[in-house]
Parts: sequence; C-alpha cells; structure tokens
Amino acid sequence: MSTFSFHGKNPNDIHIHVIGICGVATGALAVAFHTRGYIVTGSDKGFWPPVSTELEKHGINFYAGWHPEKMSRTLPDGSIKYPDVIIAGTASGTQNPETELAKKLGLPIYSFAEAIGEFFAKENSIVCAGTWGKTSNSTLLSHILTQADFDPTYMFGGISLSHNQSAYLGESKWSVFEGDEYKSSPTDTTPKFAYYKATHVLLTAVNWDHADLYPTPADFKKVFLKLAHGIPRHGALVACVDNEGVREIIAETPEVRHITYGKANTSFEPDYSYSEVKESVNGISCIISHGDEDYSITSPILGSYQVENITACFAMAHHLGVSAQTIIKAIASFKGLKRRLEQRLLAHESPHGVTVIDDIAHSPDKARTTIAVLKRIFNGKVTVVFEPNIGGRIPDALPTYAHAFSEADRVIVPRLTKLKTSEDPNAIVPVDGTVLAETIKQTQPDTDYISDDDLLVQELTKTAHTGDVIAFLGSHGFRKMIEATVTTFLHQQ
Repeated sequence: MSTFSFHGKNPNDIHIHVIGICGVATGALAVAFHTRGYIVTGSDKGFWPPVSTELEKHGINFYAGWHPEKMSRTLPDGSIKYPDVIIAGTASGTQNPETELAKKLGLPIYSFAEAIGEFFAKENSIVCAGTWGKTSNSTLLSHILTQADFDPTYMFGGISLSHNQSAYLGESKWSVFEGDEYKSSPTDTTPKFAYYKATHVLLTAVNWDHADLYPTPADFKKVFLKLAHGIPRHGALVACVDNEGVREIIAETPEVRHITYGKANTSFEPDYSYSEVKESVNGISCIISHGDEDYSITSPILGSYQVENITACFAMAHHLGVSAQTIIKAIASFKGLKRRLEQRLLAHESPHGVTVIDDIAHSPDKARTTIAVLKRIFNGKVTVVFEPNIGGRIPDALPTYAHAFSEADRVIVPRLTKLKTSEDPNAIVPVDGTVLAETIKQTQPDTDYISDDDLLVQELTKTAHTGDVIAFLGSHGFRKMIEATVTTFLHQQ
C-alpha cells in the first residue's frame, strides 16, 4: 500500500475522501479532518441520523451510492485532481467501485483503524478496550483530559452531549481512543486497536465475544494479552479486577505496570475502589477510594452500571497526574452520550410530568438491562417502543425475547425499518413487526404492534400519566417519532 504524509503540507491543499462516511466512526474521522481545514468528501450507500446530521452540520460534502466519477475535483485551471488519501470504511465492501478505482490509480488507501494509527495516534496513546464500556470510557476520559488542559486527540464511537465532535485532532502529545477488538476490515483480521500504538490501556472486561472471528475464548483472550504486552515501560494497564478475564491478563503481564479498580470490600483490594452507589432520576453518585483518601462523586448520567466506568476513568486520569478535584468537577459536568439513556424530555419540562428516553438498546438483552434501570429510578409506568437491530430480526433470535420485556409495563413494536434482502431464495428472511410483537407478547401480555407512526405517537401521548416513562429502544432513528412525542407533550395543556 502506498502511504501519504501530512508533514509540511497545508491542510487546505489535502483532499481526503471517505468511502462509507456515514458510519459512526468514519463520520467522526471526517468531521475531525474537516475541522482541521482538510478538504473532506465522502460517499455511502445510505445516510441516517445522527451521523448524517453531524456531517450536514459541519458542511461536509457527501453523496449517496458509489460513484467513482464523483471522487475527483476540478481545479481552477480546469485539471482533474483525485483525492490524496482514501479512507475505506468496513461497510463499504471489498468490491466497491470507488475503492477499485483508487487501487488502479495507486492512491493511498487506509482502513479506519489504519488511519487512526497513521494520522491520530500520539506519543502517549490511551486505548480504552474491553468487551464493554469502550465508548463510555473513551468519551468520559477525553472529556476529563480536555478539562484538565491536556488538549488530547480523541476518537470514540458515539455522539457525546459534552463534545462538539466524536473525533478531534489536538495539538498535544496525548490521544484517547475507543479500542475495538474486532477486525480492521473485511480483508484484514487485525484487531482495530492493534493499530493505535497504545502506551496506556484501560481494560474493562475480557468476556468471549465475536465468535465468528475468535472461535474460542482463548483466541479472544490472546488479542488482549498481545495489547497488554505491548505497553511500554512508561505506560500502564488500568484494569478492572472484578472481571476474571482481566485478572488473567494481569497475571500474565508481570512486566507491565498495573493500576487496578473495582468494587470496594472484595478480596481483590483494587487501587481505586467504589462504594455507596446511589441512583435517581437526577443521576448517580458514589464514593471512590484511593489509599487513605475518599472522594465524593456525582454525575448527571443515568444507570448505576456507569459507576464502574467513572471509577476507571478516575483511576487513569489520576495516574496521569490530573488532580482529584479537576476529575470530580469534569465528571459532574459530563452529560453522557446521545442515545445512551438520553433524556429527550425531562418530567419537569412536560406539563404532564412525563419523561421520554432514547436509548440504543437494540437487542433483547440490552433492552432488559435498560428497562431494569428505568424501573429502579422512576416511580411511574414504563412504556417501551422497541425496534431491534438486524440480528434481532432473524427467526433464530426469537427465543431470546423470552422475559426480556417482563419488567416493562407496556411494549409497542412500530413498523420495522425495511431491510435490504438477498435475492437468494435460500436467504434468511427477517421477521416483520407483527411476528415480533406476538413473540414478545408470550411473556409480556401488554404488547401491541402499531404500524402507523402518527397513531403510535397519539397512543403514547394520550395514555401517559404523571411520573410515567416512555422509552424508545433501538438502533434506528424511529422516523422522527421521538421528536413528535416530545413536541406533543410540550404543547399539551
């Protein structure tokens, strides 16, 4: 692969084209380059909020479909110039005509992960890794370090309510990345985080996942072990000792500096421990202890499970020399991630005292966890509008819905987003909304299928009472139903 160096060049003269620009991660990279002055264009097979909204907000030029003839620009002298750099997102496919043209022309082509390693990774590179918590930790940690004037470069796979963008090119020697263990591209099985030049690693959990890529738990563990072994002498592994897989990584990397965190009053005696966890509609609080010091922590984000992530980020930032008071203040100011228990309407804002929640919980297990949180902190009824991801719509997934919605007071399945189906007569046909509703109804009797969006919004707004919660759970955008629900409540007398 030919490479490209930005060194000594004016960003205004460099054209970067992103194939598959509407991915959360690739869209974030596009915005980061654009805000630094680079010429950025992009293409994708389709565009959906919130990524499309972010691209439009920043004025980035993009188009639908794969059109090699649209990749080039016409210069003032009439000549045609192709991009200097191509970034090809995983979802763009291996036979993409734009990628094929770039290969033919000998243009430098980078996967998303390669682009992070080549253009974003700094001398001190913090990688937030693990089976879960990667997005939450990379977002919160980058916020803390920003507040501490580190000016870190960062990238995370979500849209933060406290950041202007999801990826940013800073001026300092520090960077913070969400470290995905999945393959870098369809043809490159290297874990994405292997390209990020990690000097510091925040590790939450090592629980077997991605069986298609890692056939056994040992295969999965191996990539995290390699990541940890690569930490240099001046770096550190900040690790959750409550997780068995993480404890195995710690035991097998004696040459690495370990800083541990976890629950208090356990036999593992972490360096940073949390206790006295409380949650309410106003957020969460806890005590973080380190040595002889106890620190009182408050956060406006919902979900007591976030305390573990907060402790992880506290431990890493504190180790890097950020004062406890700066960290505490930053945690208190962090508003969380869009579509992670995001309160789109607060009860006190609504004339009827109803809360509207937006969450990306697109699988039965994720929905179960989110519903449990809502039932713990809200006193009223919880009505769930649920649309699963593609994996949740295959017939084999239907047994996983058993009791997933039992704690909810009511479930409504909307008209499901139309999926592109294969012309192969043997291909698996995804289930529709009626089948999904009947499946959920087997263990949650108060379940309905409402195919008309306007009728669904009317049903939600006429049946809700003071203290109730309406939660939209799913990976799609709900076709403006959330906005319509909020608007209706705000204008009700």
